[in-house]
Amino acid sequence: MYEGRTDAESGIIFGHENMGIIEKVGQGVTTRREGDRVVLPFNVACGYCDNCRAGKTAFCLTVNAPGAGGAYGYVGMGPYSGGQAEYLRVPFADFNCVPLPPGEQHEDDFALLADSFPTGYHATELAGIRPGQTVAVYGAGPVGLMAACSAMLKGASRVFVVDKVSERLKLAERIGAEPIDFTRGDPAGQIKEALSSAGVDRGIDAVGYQATVAEGEEQPAVVLNQLIDTVRPTGAMGTVGLYLPSDPGAPSQDAANGRLLINIGTFFEKGLRMGTGQADAKRYAHQLRDLIIAGRAEPSFVVSQRLPLSQAPDAYARFDKREAGYSKVLLRPALGR
Repeated sequence: MYEGRTDAESGIIFGHENMGIIEKVGQGVTTRREGDRVVLPFNVACGYCDNCRAGKTAFCLTVNAPGAGGAYGYVGMGPYSGGQAEYLRVPFADFNCVPLPPGEQHEDDFALLADSFPTGYHATELAGIRPGQTVAVYGAGPVGLMAACSAMLKGASRVFVVDKVSERLKLAERIGAEPIDFTRGDPAGQIKEALSSAGVDRGIDAVGYQATVAEGEEQPAVVLNQLIDTVRPTGAMGTVGLYLPSDPGAPSQDAANGRLLINIGTFFEKGLRMGTGQADAKRYAHQLRDLIIAGRAEPSFVVSQRLPLSQAPDAYARFDKREAGYSKVLLRPALGR
């Protein structure tokens, strides 16, 4: 959205990873109170439709007329303003607010429960990761690093993380993953050589349609095709990297309409499976919160900056350029007033 690569119009209020203190409670709210500290999974969901009751809160049938699910400050996902502002209205608050312990403990960790941590965990669910398996994660941004962290929480024996940004690869190495720099050669080949096998058991796409080759050229399907090569026959892939039906800045007309050329023949021949879609963040938020409280998970290792909202424009520009020190930025609207 920031780069103009969606149908978002100027003036949209960003911010789908929200956390804060409840200032006021509406008459229809029964379980939340003023002063509660809460985090808000990015899915705006009703809690009672067929999909919500099945745990598929990213695809709520109530909150967005087209039926594509809802989100705060996100193009095409309902009329809900984002949280990069002083105040945020939370619909269906009893369902959408995830309560947190009072105080400021685990502040940065809890902030990641809104999207990055549940989305990374969702990728491992889509891929069906089980203890002892080998995993390749393409993309070492916040979501890719959370996917690697989640794979380890699930007991993966080896986790490879593919990227070209050295700072991000160092973060992957810091949590015990094996970094793969795709500018040094075919990543699938590097991983197979490290394993001395036909590939990993499970693969994760945390990149999406703005994927590039080593030389920097954008090729929207390159990560999907690399994963098809990386995952062993009968393995599985989890795709949480964003793919859209419309991309105004696409490198081709087909890509502009969400049509990509993937190696479906190889995918079929290898008997691979793939799960896709936005994360049902609400489904995982409570259990991931409890892992943080218990000291079993510390997702804040990706956080590199804590800035007042007034510095958001500069932070966006630096993050977009993948500058060192901007792996994950938390914005605090109350600071710098």
